Amino acid sequence: MTTRDTVDLGEFSFECGESIPSLEVAYETYGEFDGSNAVLVCHALTGSAHVARRPDAGDETAGQARAWWGDVVGPGKAIDTTEYYVVCANVPGSCYGTTGPSSENPDTGRPYGTDFPPVTVGDWTRAQRQLLDELGVGRLRAVVGGSVGGMNVLDWLRRYPDDVECAGAVATAPRLDPQCLALDAVARRAITSDPDWNGGHYYAVEDDGTEAGDGSLEAGPANGLARARQIGHIMYLSKASMDRKFGRRAAGREATRDGPTDPAGAFFPYREVESYLDYQAERFVDRFDANSYLYLTRAMDDFDLAAGYESDADALAAFEGDLLLLSFTGDWHFTVEQAEALTETCREEEIDVAHHVVDSDHGHDAFLVEPEKVGPPLSGLLEAGLQGRAITDTVERPASSPFAPVHTSLFSR
Repeated sequence: MTTRDTVDLGEFSFECGESIPSLEVAYETYGEFDGSNAVLVCHALTGSAHVARRPDAGDETAGQARAWWGDVVGPGKAIDTTEYYVVCANVPGSCYGTTGPSSENPDTGRPYGTDFPPVTVGDWTRAQRQLLDELGVGRLRAVVGGSVGGMNVLDWLRRYPDDVECAGAVATAPRLDPQCLALDAVARRAITSDPDWNGGHYYAVEDDGTEAGDGSLEAGPANGLARARQIGHIMYLSKASMDRKFGRRAAGREATRDGPTDPAGAFFPYREVESYLDYQAERFVDRFDANSYLYLTRAMDDFDLAAGYESDADALAAFEGDLLLLSFTGDWHFTVEQAEALTETCREEEIDVAHHVVDSDHGHDAFLVEPEKVGPPLSGLLEAGLQGRAITDTVERPASSPFAPVHTSLFSR
C-alpha cells in the first residue's frame, strides 16, 4: 500500500522566530502501519518524498527525479515495505510539494521568494514530528537518512530521543567542515550574483515588475543555479571516480558547451568532465528552485549537533536506542574521520553506537549509487532489534586507512 499526499500543519513557527500561517508538507508512505513498525526516511539536500518506486504512479513523480533510494527502500529491499511502514516527507524550504520560497504566500497572493523565513534542520525535524502525529505514528521503529538527511537523523535523536528505537545515519557528520562551508558559500554567491535572481523575487515576473504568483520556475537565475549545482557535483565525486569516469578526455564532436566561451578558449578541448557538469546542471535547473537551493544549503551549513550542549555525545546522551553510522572511504564531503570521531565520543559516554566503513571510490554519491553496500547494514540494524539479538558489524577499511580494521559486536557498550 502506497500513499502520496500533502497535509496542512497550520501555522508553523520557525526556529528563527518567524512564522507562516500555513505549512503544507508533502509526503509519501509505503506499507501498512501496525503500531510499531514505522520507519522515517530523511532525504538529502535536493531530494523529495519520492524515496521508493511506486507501482501505481511509475518511477517519475510530479516532475521530480526518479525514486532516490529505490534500491534500498521497497518490497524485499533492505528497508522492506512489506514489513515496515515507511514515511518520507519533503522538508520545509524545498520545492517538491512542501511550503517553501516558491510557494504562494496567502497574505499576498504571490510567491514568498526570500520573504520566506530562514529554515533549519531543526525545523525539518519538528515538521516531521507534526506530520507523524497527523498520521497517528508515535514512536518510530527507526529513523534513517543520508547526507544532510543524516544530520536530520542526528537531530531527531537529540530532539526526540524517546521517539526512536534505532537510527541509521549514512554519509553524514555532526557538522560541515570549513572547506565544505566555503564551497557552499561560493555556490550560493553564484546564484545571488546572477542578475536574474532579482533579490529572490523572480517568479513569473510580469511586464509591470510584479510576480504572477504561480510559482513558475521558468524565470530566474538559471545560470547561477547551474553553476551552484556544478560545484555541488564536484563535491559529491572523489578524485578516483572522476579519473575513472572522465580522465582528461575531450568530449565527442556532438557535445556542445554550456554557454559561450571566450575567443581564446575555443582553441582548447571541451572535456568530458565539463560536458558531464553541463548536463547535470541543465537537468537540475529544469527541476529545482534557486531560492530553495539557497535555503537548504544554509540549513545544512548551520547544523551543529553540539550547539547548546557540551559535546556531540552530550547532545545524544538521552537517546537509549541503537545508532549505526555508515561512512565511505572516498567521501571527502562527509568523511570517515568525522564519523569515527562521533563514534568514539559516543562510546566514551556509553551510547550504543557502531561505525560501518565501506571501501568505495565513488565519493559522497556512494550512499546513492552503491545500494548493495548500504542496504545490508541498514537491514541488519532493523532486524537485530526486531529479533532481539545482536548482530555484528564488519568494518571494511583499506590497508591505507588510518583506522585499524575491526570486527565487533554492533551494540556492545
